[in-house]
Amino acid sequence: MSNFRPGGFQQLPVVVKNIIIINVLVFLLDQLLQSRGIHLDDYLALHYWQSPMFRWWQPLTHMFMHGSIEHIAFNMFGLWMFGRVIESLWTPQRFLLFYLVCGLGAAFCHLGVLYFEFSSFNKAFVYYQQHPTLVEYSQMLRHQNLDKIPVLARIQAFWNDNRECTNCYAQSRDIINQYYAEMIDQATVGASGAVFGILFAFAYLFPNTDLFILFLPIPVKAKWVVTVYALIELYSGVQNSAGDNIAHFAHLGGMLFAFLMLRIWKTNIRNNFY
Repeated sequence: MSNFRPGGFQQLPVVVKNIIIINVLVFLLDQLLQSRGIHLDDYLALHYWQSPMFRWWQPLTHMFMHGSIEHIAFNMFGLWMFGRVIESLWTPQRFLLFYLVCGLGAAFCHLGVLYFEFSSFNKAFVYYQQHPTLVEYSQMLRHQNLDKIPVLARIQAFWNDNRECTNCYAQSRDIINQYYAEMIDQATVGASGAVFGILFAFAYLFPNTDLFILFLPIPVKAKWVVTVYALIELYSGVQNSAGDNIAHFAHLGGMLFAFLMLRIWKTNIRNNFY
């Protein structure tokens, strides 16, 4: 059995090193432009395809955008830690293809989940407009997780106390329309989907390698780390908690496409590290 401890930056293979450099440069440029009132997110971040801000290149460019120092630090650390091993095992061309496919796959999975969510939202909202009653309004809020939005909850409470309210429907309709417009314009950024694909590839190829996790006193095998990560992402995505702005299904999409790529390539060098 072997333990895995990452090396230094100078030991990085060419693709991993250049991906990290590009991400850092784009992040610094984004911060500089934001100070001058220009937001790269409007052009390079991933938007839902029904948003007026969507552009065809965004499934690719969103991988090189990050929202905070913590965000880019976490992703680049994961790429540094695991990507150098995978690229050294493969050719740079194969690693770059794998990285991009995982990132693009994550983007398309995220867009697919958004399509499902927005279609359900639209169907419920149309039904409410056809049946503008307090009962239908309350059901729509509950089923679409809108009861956590304070202004909509206040309308519900007021309408419940004043059953003859004549403008409650109009107010709720206008606010929901505004909320939906803001929702489809939300931007998604980050290399997380591609990095989760790299993490999956490492665990797939070297499942029994011990990883030293921060704050844990004992090493954990790579296969269990990835399994726990995947379960956490699945649970968090299904929960869809209010205020959670993490694209959990994009992370799972990166893992899914990593698995598909590895199966297509029929990689048969698993269990090398024991």
